[in-house]
Amino acid sequence: MSDTGNPADGVSRRRMIGSTATGMAALLAGCIGGNDSSGSSDGDDGGDGGDGGDGDSSDGSSGTSTRNDEALEVLHAWTGGDGAAAVEELTSQFTEEYSDMNTNFRPIGGTGNVNLNSVIARRLSNNNPPSSFQAWPGENIRQYEGILANITSVWTDNGYVEKMNDTAAQLCQQGGEYRSMPLGSHRMNNLFYNANVLEEAGVDPSSLTDIDSLISAMDTIAAETDAIPMTHAMKAPWTNLQLWVEVMLSQEGESAYMDFINGEGDQAAVKRSLETTKQILNNYINNDASTISFTEANQKLINGEAAFIHQGNWAYGMYRAEDSGIEYEEDWGWTAFPGTEDMYVLHIDAFTFPADAPAPAKRDTWAKFLGTPDAQVGFGNNKGSVPLRMDVDSSRLTDFLAMNYEHLTSKPKQPPTLAHGLAVSPEALGNCKSAIGDSFMGPFDSEATASALMDAVSE
Repeated sequence: MSDTGNPADGVSRRRMIGSTATGMAALLAGCIGGNDSSGSSDGDDGGDGGDGGDGDSSDGSSGTSTRNDEALEVLHAWTGGDGAAAVEELTSQFTEEYSDMNTNFRPIGGTGNVNLNSVIARRLSNNNPPSSFQAWPGENIRQYEGILANITSVWTDNGYVEKMNDTAAQLCQQGGEYRSMPLGSHRMNNLFYNANVLEEAGVDPSSLTDIDSLISAMDTIAAETDAIPMTHAMKAPWTNLQLWVEVMLSQEGESAYMDFINGEGDQAAVKRSLETTKQILNNYINNDASTISFTEANQKLINGEAAFIHQGNWAYGMYRAEDSGIEYEEDWGWTAFPGTEDMYVLHIDAFTFPADAPAPAKRDTWAKFLGTPDAQVGFGNNKGSVPLRMDVDSSRLTDFLAMNYEHLTSKPKQPPTLAHGLAVSPEALGNCKSAIGDSFMGPFDSEATASALMDAVSE
């Protein structure tokens, strides 16, 4: 189901891209401007594709230029650290397998994908779409509705419908057709810990079964050691939003959270979980939280300055770095965020594909490649993400990721992440971040924040 053929269809799609992306650009107004070059600075944080060579799709006219004469252009935001290593592994695999294909992989740096999103908005509004770009699927791709390529044939021809995680497959659809290809999953309900600090404090991580036991453990750590009970970053509101979601899932349950993201939540439950989050932020985190990034906060755990951190699996990317100096199950460990042991809170990294981009056959080849075990394992082992194919040999993964992969394939509850685009529309997510930024970055106004969060998702 490639988007080739009738030129009139292309004109129609270009008009749609222009009008839709104009609205999307307005949505991004006020964000940091993008740098449309491959030399960007570091940020914080198959089908019917032919043989993959240049000119691999033709209109039957000898010597006639076709849409596949242009390079496969792919934009992403992984510009530093584990992300850079992961995308280097991914693209190296691809260029080795398709060595005769003209490619242009372009990193666009910037905190939280802001610069990448700005570049995409500008490129779409200028009728100059790339072949593919990194984008969370689910509600996040609602902003691109009507302008994405239909890659259902890639999914069906390669058996991906049956082989991918069911929730990921659903989130990659729009209008009943597949529009994205998932690459990996970062689990969100993680509580990482420094094993040496917990041993010094006499805290058994297996005792952490609910919020009350976590708070009790942090009291013990504060009393028995010089370590920070929980290291945290508040340089941007997403970290507080992300922590609150895990507290709500723990304290109020998955059903309450799902009701909330569907605009049918209980404001009293939202407020109660915000009050607990406020207790953590007021009493147990580092004094410099408001001025540091996630990576700086995570370094405190690595250095033994802190006992716990809540973050996505990307935190593991720092632990497994050769220069980290810490080893899994010796110096650091993991437990599900207390109270969420029966959940795998789902985050998905994926690529999506503009309909009217050049080189549609190359695009389909890229989409096919992203769904292969080699691509997902190679990327994930470097990034700290878990393959979304359900038929991967887990012995190919690191020990920590193999454990997470087993949980992904077995945990019955897989609520989607709020802070990272799956659960609500981009507009609602922006409003949720504003609710946190306006009222829950210290001092912490639980009542005002609960009201604003309820308004944010009731669009």
